Amino acid sequence: MLDYQAKKDLLTNKIILVTGAGDGIGRTAAITYAAHGATVILLGRTQRKLEAVYDQIVAQGYPQPAIMPLDLASATVGDYQHMAALIDAQFGRLDGLLHNASLLGTLTLLEQLPLQELELLLKVNVVAELAMTQALLPLLRQASTASILFTSSGVGRKGRAYWGAYAISKFATEGMMQVLADEIDGSSVRANSINPGGTRTTMRASAYPAEDPLTLKTPQEIMPLYLYLMGDDSLHENGQAFSAQLKPTISK
Repeated sequence: MLDYQAKKDLLTNKIILVTGAGDGIGRTAAITYAAHGATVILLGRTQRKLEAVYDQIVAQGYPQPAIMPLDLASATVGDYQHMAALIDAQFGRLDGLLHNASLLGTLTLLEQLPLQELELLLKVNVVAELAMTQALLPLLRQASTASILFTSSGVGRKGRAYWGAYAISKFATEGMMQVLADEIDGSSVRANSINPGGTRTTMRASAYPAEDPLTLKTPQEIMPLYLYLMGDDSLHENGQAFSAQLKPTISK
């Protein structure tokens, strides 16, 4: 779905929260959403990275974003409730939520996978997403239409040897999206998942250190699907598992 052409004002006046906004796909998505008119809430664990994205958005003349530092590995239910209260006080609603932040973990045999690592990846890749979604759903329902996007993976749709904790967490992510989508079906909120495919990011380089990054698409090249699913052209999409690098034309 690389051929979608988003209108320049596709996301004008929308409030969108992006997790993992300091790097890679999250950073690119945040800047892309801002370029199409959104006020973006930048969430990540590293303040200086978020500030760099903030500065770039402001320098381009896009709507002024907000910064929300949070470490998903240690965040509590109270932290998510506090985050929701801050967003409510400043904006009164939330139009979009991109769950992008994830940990990769170690690529190893399941029989050798340390359970502590599995617990950490489930905390960041699954539990944090659910806790955040629970806290933010009331704000998403305040919007006229709202979109929740979960980040999946090819190994979260078909298991592959050595992908261990990451694959398990992404299968869980797909399941969470499907359950949520069924529960909110017919409402003003929709939920879908995106498999970005092989993309030129630091995480990809960690998983495939011998791979030539120039053979991969950049995060910017896969943004058409991220725009489509966040904007109102996709109001009829709910509970679907999308892949960013497939080529079928999106019907409007």
